[in-house]
Amino acid sequence: MSMKGLLVFLAMIGFTVTANLLLKTGAAAGGPGQPMIHLLNWRIALGLASFGLAACFYIVILQWLPLNVAQSFAAAQFIAVILASTWLLSEPIGFSQWLGISLIAGGIAVVGWSQQ
Repeated sequence: MSMKGLLVFLAMIGFTVTANLLLKTGAAAGGPGQPMIHLLNWRIALGLASFGLAACFYIVILQWLPLNVAQSFAAAQFIAVILASTWLLSEPIGFSQWLGISLIAGGIAVVGWSQQ
């Protein structure tokens, strides 16, 4: 993958991580039993916009790579979201999550090696 492709992937992953963090903090800000109040929360609005930007970057990636390869590499966003939730929201990562992270990383590596 070229440097340009890597930067576009990193942008997509960054916007996805940002979106997830904003949605989580926005959801936590609203009270239970008040689902419509979430729609007025600035974090929710920015989170949805961030998902939209991530989708725009993903569309660019799809122009360069086959869907099966692009989606395999995009799985790195799951690892990034888990790590970000630990670093920024102090959510714990258990053994089974670390195992899942390892399996995802291994799958991405296998797909990457198969593209050379």
